[in-house]
Amino acid sequence: MDQNRKLLIALIAASTALGVIIFFMIFFWIYQRKRLDKDINHSSDVVKGIALAPVMRKFNSLKSTYIRKTFVSLMEYKTLESATNNFQESEILGEGGFGCVYKAKLEDNLYVAVKKLQGGTHDAIKEFETEVELLSQMQHPYIISLLGYCIQGETRLLVYELMQNGSLESQLHGPSRGSALTWHHRIKIALDAARGIEYLHEHCHPPVIHRDLKSSNILLDSNFNAKLSDFGLAVLGGAQNKNNIKLSGTLGYVAPEYMLDGKLTDKSDVYAFGVVLLELLLGRRPVEKLAPTQSQSIVTWAMPQLTDRSKLPNIVDPVIQNTMDLKHLYQVAAVAVLCVQPEASYRPLITDVLHSLIPLVPTELGGTLRVTSQQHVLAPSES
Repeated sequence: MDQNRKLLIALIAASTALGVIIFFMIFFWIYQRKRLDKDINHSSDVVKGIALAPVMRKFNSLKSTYIRKTFVSLMEYKTLESATNNFQESEILGEGGFGCVYKAKLEDNLYVAVKKLQGGTHDAIKEFETEVELLSQMQHPYIISLLGYCIQGETRLLVYELMQNGSLESQLHGPSRGSALTWHHRIKIALDAARGIEYLHEHCHPPVIHRDLKSSNILLDSNFNAKLSDFGLAVLGGAQNKNNIKLSGTLGYVAPEYMLDGKLTDKSDVYAFGVVLLELLLGRRPVEKLAPTQSQSIVTWAMPQLTDRSKLPNIVDPVIQNTMDLKHLYQVAAVAVLCVQPEASYRPLITDVLHSLIPLVPTELGGTLRVTSQQHVLAPSES
């Protein structure tokens, strides 16, 4: 009996101890669970203001293809309305099919550019979402930085870093007619644009085809450094043909195979880059009217003369005529000719274009050319 009593007491003690251990384990698990839920909720509240929850849900297929590098703020409509003085006309920096771009002043005297897209059409919404999705995941010196976005009813706003010298188009074809851009600065702008395109084609996974590269989408900062902008029409892809994609782009920049057959590749961007290079060389628009019902592209007009060394110096933009080494002029013209070849397979990769331009840009402007005192690079203010 004594032995049975001792065994019973031992079993009761062991059971009690085990029960206490299980109780504390359950208590600890509940405590950790509540703490984890609290942390998740707190993180969710913090991220809600800066992440892209309303837009990102529509891009599940893209989430696994990129590593997020930056965050974009979800901004208040009233804040941007106030920053642009209620979207006054005097604050307009530029206009396009999407709407207007305004200069805005945020807190701490931070100046930004606000693009206001009107209308809630399917295409407009898709372009807005594409722009936010792509730029929120890109951080590159030659790609415009997206700082924030806002959705207010059918109005959508995009907030970018401010590029003080506007677009390349306004510099070349606006009131100044390119007078602020020296030869070396023009080639430096081409090099910057090529670096931006190379990042899209070679360093994004999957690659990105811009699809709307043009001088109005190349923006210039206070030192005339160039950055690519406007990614609403961009598509993910690679070297393979992208068939059955709705034809989009701007007349004069659209590659022949894309316009005629709907075939879109990275070489389509190379063609558009070639047209921009011709604009920089010749100071002419991509398409110019000859008569009310007749127009001519810069490619058609220039091609016969670009390959004739005796004629080439005479068709260069008068602003920069006789300011460059003729060998460099011939090299740039040769690059442009290759880029605008009608057959896509004959065009170079943007990496090859990049390496062709680097030796023509002075070291102080990001290239490898050593300029002598006789070849002094004029700053924009001196030109």
